[in-house]
Amino acid sequence: MRIAQVAPLYESVPPRLYGGTERVVSWLTETLVSLGHEVTLFASGDSVTRAELVACSPKALRLDSACIDPIAHHILMLEKILSRAGDFDLIHFHVDYLHFPLSRRQQLPSVTTLHGRLDLPDLVPLFKEFSDMPVISISDAQRKPLPWANWLGTVHHGLPPRSLAFNPVGGEYLAFLGRISPEKGIDRAIEIAVRLGMKLKVAAKIDRADQTYFERTIEPLFKHPLIEFVGEVGNGEKAEFLGNASALLFPINWPEPFGLVTIEALACGTPVIAYPFGSVPEIIIDGTCGFLVHNIDQAVDAVRRIDEIDRHDCRRHFERNFTDERMAWNYLDLYERVVGQAAPASALQEGVLKWIEVESPIPSTT
Repeated sequence: MRIAQVAPLYESVPPRLYGGTERVVSWLTETLVSLGHEVTLFASGDSVTRAELVACSPKALRLDSACIDPIAHHILMLEKILSRAGDFDLIHFHVDYLHFPLSRRQQLPSVTTLHGRLDLPDLVPLFKEFSDMPVISISDAQRKPLPWANWLGTVHHGLPPRSLAFNPVGGEYLAFLGRISPEKGIDRAIEIAVRLGMKLKVAAKIDRADQTYFERTIEPLFKHPLIEFVGEVGNGEKAEFLGNASALLFPINWPEPFGLVTIEALACGTPVIAYPFGSVPEIIIDGTCGFLVHNIDQAVDAVRRIDEIDRHDCRRHFERNFTDERMAWNYLDLYERVVGQAAPASALQEGVLKWIEVESPIPSTT
């Protein structure tokens, strides 16, 4: 199958540091190539892939100080995609709804994976207008605010089993990996660690939108001797960071669409202690690969019981459910459904044209 993958331009594919969507696009793209498909990746110019790369910006926009208007680069990317639309059996968008008006009018054979939160009032009229656009969720929970959207299916994220080494022993510290933002619960993670008297290592990205929150609320908490802020970490550093942890703390306070860090921890064999919001119950089996908790007291108790979790069970749960190959096959099932639905219409159109030419010639007017 000839497949186009369309990534956001904010990070490279794969990202050098933090970046969830772009990392998933990378894993999917490389796996599809390995399975023998002809893949074209529309992404930033500093991306690395075995697919054909169409550079839509010189480098990742978040790290480009010269970039003032990121939307301009994405509009140019859409123009490049449209100019080559005939080259693909299917176009897989990962850029939210930016392309919806063009996809509708051009009748592009496409699917769109929605990677973000959908519980925003602004999205309701948009998705009602574009209710014909075929969309894919990354968890069943993600769909709840828009249950009437044109959902093709749910595909959980998956990563290469060899990308993160299994650590059967773990270590003595707690880990937090993600963004510094109110919904990610870094303040809760710090309180849990302090109450336990355990070291907490924090590997996190700080977005511009969260800079004030970080400086006023979180940065003072980092002065505690048990808290170590290590900044952003790339994929090459995650195995050591997560694998050497006793547990990953995931005390979120929002409807998490997926939570990539949870399966990264499980791949390393590290149990996850998480609040059960959004997708979390679809990923973490309570008592098998971690604990689902509802407050800080329960989280503290869960850490004290972490030895009840077999790290081999964490890895096995990951290998059964969250690998890149399983993700790719699940997407291919949806691709074939979309392409198969388009085929009869094409065949019908071809048949009508032949009938016009052979059976019912247009009478001459001369």
